[in-house]
Amino acid sequence: MRGALLGAALGDALGAPVAGLSLEEIRAAHGAEGVTGPVPLPGGRRGTVTAATQLTLFTVDGLIRAHVRRDTGAWHPPSDLHRAYRRWAATQSDWGPDERREDNGWLARQEWLYARRGPGRACLTGFGDEVLGTLDKPKNPTARDADAAVRSAPFGLLVGWEPALVLQLSLECAAQSHGHPVAGLTAGAFAVVVHGLTRGDGLDGALQRALGLLAARQGQQPVTDALLRAAAAAARPGVPAADRVEALGESEGAGGDRSGGAGAGGQDAERALSVAVYSALVAEDVRHGLRLAVNHGGDSRATGALCGALLGALYGETALPAAWVAELEGRGTVLELADDFAMEMTQGGALHGAGGAAAGWLARYPRA
Repeated sequence: MRGALLGAALGDALGAPVAGLSLEEIRAAHGAEGVTGPVPLPGGRRGTVTAATQLTLFTVDGLIRAHVRRDTGAWHPPSDLHRAYRRWAATQSDWGPDERREDNGWLARQEWLYARRGPGRACLTGFGDEVLGTLDKPKNPTARDADAAVRSAPFGLLVGWEPALVLQLSLECAAQSHGHPVAGLTAGAFAVVVHGLTRGDGLDGALQRALGLLAARQGQQPVTDALLRAAAAAARPGVPAADRVEALGESEGAGGDRSGGAGAGGQDAERALSVAVYSALVAEDVRHGLRLAVNHGGDSRATGALCGALLGALYGETALPAAWVAELEGRGTVLELADDFAMEMTQGGALHGAGGAAAGWLARYPRA
């Protein structure tokens, strides 16, 4: 759990400074091997995360709050996630936490989250009002970029859920900002793969489960094809190289709104996932996998975050590069939220069940 969230944030921070640059531009700026470790964002510092990590954290917050609200009988996780994303949207316009908002809870009071870090247009508009996007009436029906996928790793951490339910919740929450079917199915497939890894499957097995669940979904072929291309590229002999990553990430001109964040580079969601899965499949270790995932001409922020979540879920927190983790912005918040998520999912009844309520916990995660 910690590994997946920390890994996603590491990949986001590693890829953000070069997102949208061509491979030639990356090599010109950082040497023949491209980015080999954390580099600063322009005007920032090393280890700086983007809106991708911010939204991932609010996804965790929304899942905790949904679980807390089960006591009231008001059990509709997509609505609780929408409220969480609305709290994130406030951080993109407010100067800092509004102490008058009693429903903010713990996460929305973290001042470092109020930095605007390249939020995608689809996220800003999707979470800009109280209207809940649904599968029948999704928000931004042409939005096809990877922003819905990169915030979806926490759905895969619901280890007590069946994979089909993880897929369904991911789809319903993606529709709140990214209404293109491919964007939603990419988010769902990614969450199912993370779910399999979290439950102890290998990456090959987790991919097969995701492919099996996708098969019954209308419009799944681009996502299925992207995952199969990643697996085929990983099975080819030879040393993993940037040219294979470039080929997986190239766009064939499919239509749609590719308004990503932080210089996203216009990469479709399924192609970003293909790059991430390939990089994870051939990775010698976390460093190697993340370097492959970000050194290409595309949305390196998204591919890094997706690959980081996969590798973190697969190998665990202790396999992540310690020097990179030490410099990661918001590391303490990520770890504390991960621990809170684990506590809620395993001991929630003792914190706010029929036997009593822990006032401190309900202040952190209000039912309102």
